[in-house]
Amino acid sequence: MKRSKGKYEDNGKDKKILAIKNISKNFTRSTGEFEVLKNISLDIYEEEIVALVGPSGCGKTTLLNIVSNILTADSGEIVMDSDKVLAYIFQEPRLLPWLTVDQNIRFVQDNFPALEKADEIREKLLIRSGLLEFRDSYPGQLSGGMKQRLEIIRALSIRPDLVLMDEPFKSLDISLKYQLQEMILTEKEEYGFAVLFITHDPEEAVLLADRVITLTDKPAGINKTIRIALPREERSLKDEEIYSKYEEILGFILSSPL
Repeated sequence: MKRSKGKYEDNGKDKKILAIKNISKNFTRSTGEFEVLKNISLDIYEEEIVALVGPSGCGKTTLLNIVSNILTADSGEIVMDSDKVLAYIFQEPRLLPWLTVDQNIRFVQDNFPALEKADEIREKLLIRSGLLEFRDSYPGQLSGGMKQRLEIIRALSIRPDLVLMDEPFKSLDISLKYQLQEMILTEKEEYGFAVLFITHDPEEAVLLADRVITLTDKPAGINKTIRIALPREERSLKDEEIYSKYEEILGFILSSPL
């Protein structure tokens, strides 16, 4: 696989921040090799939100791991602007248990020496997430929801240009889920990052995403792109167009193999 960094030309409207070009990936089992991803190509543009929806185990997380350089594809190319910062919010918190809440965030920020006003950013996110009074607590002293809040604000603390999210709201109660989604949207509006996220929730997809990409089962390929033009603040399942796209995505999920 080729991984490139370079500048994209502005087409006057949208700036491409990430290009996924013909990515394929195989894994080896005792029974032999099996293909997980096949010739996936996808462009992500600045400040847009793109949702990936597909059957369980079809390779969605594998694709994010390739984009983030955790895994290497067998063929294809990942291209991202050389000056752009990528953050990854995992499904389960990956916190450092020997560091406090504040230190967990600082640890990540310290890897970005060009980051300006790191202390101010950290303070603001701790306040916004409701974790300020727990800044000196350790992960083992936090509830599951608090750990996930920390996971999210730690990723946002580096002022990323692209955020990858692998179902970070999956295990949260509905109230906290909506609160964290709203926090991410608020941060996005203020600082203008793009989001590429995995979800199995059609409501989450139509209310958050500008585009919903449905993926086929293994080997995963792009099945369809569903565009949602209505501004996020105007979206509701009561809206006929939004509900129609919700039903389309739900139907795709229900018809997918287990």
